[in-house]
Amino acid sequence: MAVTALTLSACQSGGKDSALHSSAAAAAVAPHGKAANAPSADRAPSAAQVPSAAQARTSAMTASDRCTADTLSVSLGRTDIGAGNIHIPLVFPNKGKTACSLRGFPGVSLTLKEGTPVGKPATRSGAAGDAVRLRPGQSAHAVLHTVNDGVSDTPCWSTAQLVRVYPPGSKEAMTAGTDGLRVCGGEFDVTSVKPGATD
Repeated sequence: MAVTALTLSACQSGGKDSALHSSAAAAAVAPHGKAANAPSADRAPSAAQVPSAAQARTSAMTASDRCTADTLSVSLGRTDIGAGNIHIPLVFPNKGKTACSLRGFPGVSLTLKEGTPVGKPATRSGAAGDAVRLRPGQSAHAVLHTVNDGVSDTPCWSTAQLVRVYPPGSKEAMTAGTDGLRVCGGEFDVTSVKPGATD
């Protein structure tokens, strides 16, 4: 009986120790499990949250890629007259050493030689269109439009000597001779830029 009682006591004692050991182990594991699952202010962002170098450069590349007055020249192409309308290409060669892009409408106005404005700036005609990529030496163009004298009762403007042009997105103007361009009928508009020197 005494032996049996000692054995039983030892088993009960061992059971308590085992239970206490198990509880302590669980308590030791629990904080690690919680820390692994809980968000931490010190944790580094995942790869998906970090922008790549290409993404970071996107806006800067877009701005620097635009053709400007510094990298372009401008001239008027051959006048096309038909059905009472006058169309004149406004040609933009890329004179720079790197490729650049143009998209949208140029700002266009007419002046006398000393800079006095003639009439009003050209209005926009048609859609903005797609971007035109110009390698060095390549050209884009927009088309100026007016009508022949007599098509409308609206009087013609004075004959312009210069055309002042702001490339799309540029705040700097360029000028070119007009070879006697005269706007009539109060109609003077310009298309968006297109590839090539002419259509």
